[in-house]
Amino acid sequence: MSAIATEHFQQALLAVLDETFDTVRGIYLDHGTSLFETLAGITAVEASIPVGGKCATLAAQVKHTAFYLDVLERVVRTQDTSPVDWDEIWRTVGAVSDDEWTAIQAELRASYDRVVRLIHETPVWPGEQEIGGAIGIIAHTAYHLGEIRQALCTIR
Repeated sequence: MSAIATEHFQQALLAVLDETFDTVRGIYLDHGTSLFETLAGITAVEASIPVGGKCATLAAQVKHTAFYLDVLERVVRTQDTSPVDWDEIWRTVGAVSDDEWTAIQAELRASYDRVVRLIHETPVWPGEQEIGGAIGIIAHTAYHLGEIRQALCTIR
């Protein structure tokens, strides 16, 4: 079994993350559908509408994505795996003002930027757990991007 060079893994990971969050390169998304491109066209009013009786708002989806990135970064940097309340955001984030919506998006950008720095600063990917976590960022964010884009079809 041959090893994947860290440089190749990081380059591929960063390319797919960039597509997921910022700039579609044609890896797996359609033009104009990255997370930040999608969020740019959503108003606070739209971000405040729950899709269905017990579904989360788009604001909660975005806040949850930032929270996930923050937890992952903390675990990698400090090995702190203490329990977190994954349901708090779903219980507490509903309607948002324009300023709150802007702040939630800025929080996501800051969380994403920290994770990108973390990837650049990781000289060695020691095992399956760390690599799985990195790939999990993409899968988890892509899931919520799909939720947000599908919700927009209903909201609009």
